[in-house]
Amino acid sequence: MEVNPPKQEHLLALKVMRLTKPTLFTNIPVTCEEKDLPGDLFNQLMRDDPSTVNGAEILMLGEMLTLPQNFGNIFLGETFSSYISVHNDSNQVVKDILVKADLQTSSQRLNLSASSAAVAELKPDCCIDDVIHHEVKEIGTHILVCAVSYTTQGGEKMYFRKFFKFQVLKPLDVKTKFYNAETDEVFLEAQIQNITTSPMFMEKVSLEPSIMYNVAELNSVSQAGECVTTFGSRAYLQPMDTRQYLYCLKPKKEFAEKAGIIKGVTVIGKLDIVWKTNLGERGRLQTSQLQRMAPGYGDVRLSLEAIPDTVNLEEPFHITCKITNCSSERTMDLVLEMCNTNSIHWCGISGRQLGKLHPSSSLCLALTLLSSVQGLQSVSGLRLTDTFLKRTYEYDDIAQVCVVSSAIKVES
Repeated sequence: MEVNPPKQEHLLALKVMRLTKPTLFTNIPVTCEEKDLPGDLFNQLMRDDPSTVNGAEILMLGEMLTLPQNFGNIFLGETFSSYISVHNDSNQVVKDILVKADLQTSSQRLNLSASSAAVAELKPDCCIDDVIHHEVKEIGTHILVCAVSYTTQGGEKMYFRKFFKFQVLKPLDVKTKFYNAETDEVFLEAQIQNITTSPMFMEKVSLEPSIMYNVAELNSVSQAGECVTTFGSRAYLQPMDTRQYLYCLKPKKEFAEKAGIIKGVTVIGKLDIVWKTNLGERGRLQTSQLQRMAPGYGDVRLSLEAIPDTVNLEEPFHITCKITNCSSERTMDLVLEMCNTNSIHWCGISGRQLGKLHPSSSLCLALTLLSSVQGLQSVSGLRLTDTFLKRTYEYDDIAQVCVVSSAIKVES
């Protein structure tokens, strides 16, 4: 009968502990009224408990900190830190010790060891310590693989490894919406929701624009000469709460003048979010490049450069229009026609020649009109005709103006 030799015990012991901030210790108060059977026994025990606060024993407060008992929750954007210790439990001197730490994710395997050189020898009751750090950039299952190889006094090469599995969770839910203004401005609304179980201190939420845009944050107001955030003095985001951030992007002058560039899908930029959790642990996330579909203006675009908000009834007012040839190949010969509506009446000559407009070029046009009806009126009735292709472009509801009476008439 063949007998298998007993499995040889390793001379070295491997211990791994995640390094994270401690948590505040909370006790569970147990009390009763003095007329009950235990009397003052429970209250006295709580007063003698070193973890309670003097004078507030019945509250779940504590002055002590608790070290982590397990890997705990790890969130995307945080820094994973771990302490690795290899201890010589034997009475022999071990040689050529090599400790290797790898992190296996769903897409890659990363080497986290600070050094790849082997330790010449390790005496009894001595240890090799190492601290590893890694900024978590993927969600899902992660496996920390710690491998140890060494040589015994007898020259036998030994090898063992241990696996530590943990899950990386998503801390924030980020949703974005784009709003196109009548001008070339683009408004970005970012909705950020805390989907963890603890509050977050939002240290920074900023938008890093692409090379085509300049950005202005609209999340603060000026009060008494100081810039004050619209979220108040406390920037905490409670679990499952959502906060909305607003940004205004405007194309840079060199790109705005070229009508053919800002077409189709354009890259806006990316959000940079930095937060702190329990006892100041920091996390950071950057979104992928945000893209939006630029509105299509066809071959010719008409936009307003200047228009008053409020005008007087039956009094002429002026607007400035910008006409852009969005074609990259064809020169246009344009004719402007102005058609009156029930409330808007144009002043000037209709059917005038605007001349040739070269590809990707623009011209500004000052126009005069008046309104015969009070209230919020829509500016409509402009027509541009390309004499080369005999094609007419209609522009209605270009903008709105508020028409008010210049004098109050009192009926007798």
